[in-house]
Amino acid sequence: MKNQGILARLKNAFTGIRQAWLGERSFRTQIGLALGTLLFFTWWGLPAFWWGLIIIVIALVVAAELMNSGIEALADHLHPEHHPAIGKVKNMAAGMVLVIAFAAVVVGVLAILANPLH
Repeated sequence: MKNQGILARLKNAFTGIRQAWLGERSFRTQIGLALGTLLFFTWWGLPAFWWGLIIIVIALVVAAELMNSGIEALADHLHPEHHPAIGKVKNMAAGMVLVIAFAAVVVGVLAILANPLH
């Protein structure tokens, strides 16, 4: 609903994240990969600059997965049977996640190459 207070908007946002967690395997997978990445780079000992980049790309991947899940849920609700146009939209949304995830992997590799273990 429009014009809700900040607490109501925050509640809605957290509800969306919870719904993605409960209903979307891909979202749970992305969260697991994010936690694994954070643990790995904690062990690796990155400088603050690289932590900033890692956090940004993790947030982008998770946000893209939330958007993809939302698009898929809306598309399935509006047109439950298979339709080529709906399939195209869903594939493009999945492609968005893939592009951002690939960029995140590149950032992770660059972080490792720029900060070798001592």
